[in-house]
Amino acid sequence: MTFIQKLRTRWQQADTLVCVGLDPDPAKFPDCFVDDDDALFAFCRDIVDATAQYACAFKPQIAYFAAHNHGEAALQRLIAHINAEHPDVPVILDAKRGDIGSTAQQYACEAFERFGADAVTLNPYMGKDSAQPFLDYNDRGCVFLCHTSNPGARDFQELLIDGQPLYQHIARTIADEWNGDGNCALVVGATFPQELKVIRNLVGDMPLLIPGIGAQGGDVEAVVNNGKTADGTGLMINSSRGILYASQGEGYAEAAADAARELRDTINRWR
Repeated sequence: MTFIQKLRTRWQQADTLVCVGLDPDPAKFPDCFVDDDDALFAFCRDIVDATAQYACAFKPQIAYFAAHNHGEAALQRLIAHINAEHPDVPVILDAKRGDIGSTAQQYACEAFERFGADAVTLNPYMGKDSAQPFLDYNDRGCVFLCHTSNPGARDFQELLIDGQPLYQHIARTIADEWNGDGNCALVVGATFPQELKVIRNLVGDMPLLIPGIGAQGGDVEAVVNNGKTADGTGLMINSSRGILYASQGEGYAEAAADAARELRDTINRWR
């Protein structure tokens, strides 16, 4: 299946819109991982195995792996583990790539062939030629930044161009011109619910990846009401810290599962 088919199947069969973010910070790991050279992989593997039943997607953030010696090898192993043990759950590599075409081709190879991800996050700032190498992998997902969750999102994304904010031009362009193979999605922050509503109206049923729930203050009810599609899906609502570090004790994996289940149930109450 393509990324989009895999995601839609997961929404329906698992009845969940939860995306589990994998942002491993060894300083926050339980004590059992102290002096464990394999801690990055082992901790994330345990979280994945505990939360898979509640996840519509996993989203490893590449910087949290690449910052450490042998971290990218751990990321490779982790995605291979997900693909082998939880093949129904798609993997979104959070890398936010965007560069000239020849370099973008190498980044696309990195995401889809080296790491084996189903989708990758991308920055559309350099235009379609920088996105084309990723779009050409038309069975994989291209998840473009549109209106992000951070406070500085307003600095550029809401600048007016011909009377409309830049983020609206991005949403419309990707939906109307870049999505010829139906493999595009957008990143829209939970902290901007009104902008989320505008974007949903612009892009129809295109999937939206929603960061910003939990530590950043995004509201689940507002996200679901403003972002869901007519069938109650269309969203990948991400939680990273709230799930990963639900407990730093021996029951860290069980606590992560409880947090993922609670978020799923909260989301489903508003669907």
